[in-house]
Amino acid sequence: MKIQLASSYGFCFGVKRAIEIAQEHRGSKTYGPLIHNKDEINRLKEGFDIGLAEKFEDVSAEDSVVIRTHGIPKNELAKLKDQENKIIDATCPYVTTPQNIVAKMSKEGYSIVIFGDANHPEIKGVVSYATYPDDAFIVLEPKELEELPLRGKVAVVSQTTKKPEDFAKIVNALMLTRKEIRVFNTICNATFENQDAAAELAKEADVMIVIGGKHSSNTKQLHSICKRDCEDSYLIENEKELQSEWFDNKALCGISAGASTPDWIVQNVIDRIQEIKKVETLS
Repeated sequence: MKIQLASSYGFCFGVKRAIEIAQEHRGSKTYGPLIHNKDEINRLKEGFDIGLAEKFEDVSAEDSVVIRTHGIPKNELAKLKDQENKIIDATCPYVTTPQNIVAKMSKEGYSIVIFGDANHPEIKGVVSYATYPDDAFIVLEPKELEELPLRGKVAVVSQTTKKPEDFAKIVNALMLTRKEIRVFNTICNATFENQDAAAELAKEADVMIVIGGKHSSNTKQLHSICKRDCEDSYLIENEKELQSEWFDNKALCGISAGASTPDWIVQNVIDRIQEIKKVETLS
């Protein structure tokens, strides 16, 4: 059996930047998990004394606070400033873009439609920037638009890790009922590249291993994309979850990884597969 890595996988610019920022501020505390990868968060805790505040109440006034890559709600950022915490902003620039768009378009009187998961921390942050909260709506399916009290003009943005074709469905549905729509494609380039590479490899592979946090939106998207062309596609967080029977009678094992997955975890997975099977790794 051979192993082949996707041509694009793993850490994106925003995650690399956040990790570097956290490592430069040893002894600080992140508000919410910095990224969606438990193993990497544990590495930062053990190697750089980076703490974790799961709730706002866990933040003390003396804490140096690193803002997570997904950002935080506007009102919580204001509270940190009021507490006079030292704030270290590691919000991904691709996430601050929809925040700024929502703030601007809402102020200009547009109803706001956000394509994304309402419970995802990125979306909780983005929607908080609407000047008029009652005129900002989060949707996942086009049919949800039918019930919304949208005003005459609408601005629409997307969660950065969503699939472009799904975002297009939301936009197309709005075009049927709205005369003025401002569309902002806020899906990040790294998402495009990783998804395209995973899809291409899945067409050739007999088994696909997608590595990343189980709570990571972009990793779950990668897994669903791989499943379309490779039924034997598995989502794992680390090498401990591998099962030897997955590789029985397989000729090519493809590997992809989410934007929050570091190279050292990918390598651990490869090493473990090589222990299970005699393989040749293709670059």
